[in-house]
Amino acid sequence: MIAFWFANPNTLYLGLTTLFGIRGLVELAVVLCLGGVYSSKDYALGIELMAVDALTKANEAFGIADAVQNPGEFWKLDDTILKRIEVDERPELKEARDLVLRIRRRDLYQFCNEFAVPKENLDHFKDVTPQDIICSQRSSDVTLKEEDIAVSTAKIDLTRGSSNPLESVKFFQDYDSTDSFTIPVERISHLVPAVCQDKIVRVYAKKPELVEAVSQAFENFQMTTYGVKAILATPEKKKNRKRLFPY
Repeated sequence: MIAFWFANPNTLYLGLTTLFGIRGLVELAVVLCLGGVYSSKDYALGIELMAVDALTKANEAFGIADAVQNPGEFWKLDDTILKRIEVDERPELKEARDLVLRIRRRDLYQFCNEFAVPKENLDHFKDVTPQDIICSQRSSDVTLKEEDIAVSTAKIDLTRGSSNPLESVKFFQDYDSTDSFTIPVERISHLVPAVCQDKIVRVYAKKPELVEAVSQAFENFQMTTYGVKAILATPEKKKNRKRLFPY
């Protein structure tokens, strides 16, 4: 795409002309490209969680954890590790191999919902586990197990945790000044955020047919723990989704 941006200037510098509307093509290409991109929370993170599970299940067979301490083996752990798992027919790698095949088929872990931890709970937040969610299941046609759920907690801040980074900025009176000083945040701007940290808990069902049960249990957990739940509920269409590739 970058090449298109340089195409018009290059033809001009070479003394050539073009009747082709390259700018219009680029704008159209942007639309087409963005339309096919996987959104992070729905798909990209689901693939990442599946890859982690596959590597964990293949750890003993490939010595992945041990290789971290051995530079001679660690350099071999590149992107080809998933292909090596996929083509290895050893029985002990079946679970890991099946996960890689699911990634290939886009039979991914299904994003159920996410929840922003209330600001008053940020300082004493305790990581949410699959056990927390299954313990919140009240009634369902299925009984959830820990291995049915994946939980990811995203922490976003302004590089200083819960502190405002402006509090650490030193200012000088002028170019020749050698003495630095701090300025109270409220004297710098009234647009600075009151909270400088965000934690978002995202929950995934490892099987499409469990999305409804996991979503409901997660909502129950939110209400029990924080007294509120996510504003946007899990879409009914996703709750009713079934596995495309039954095993």
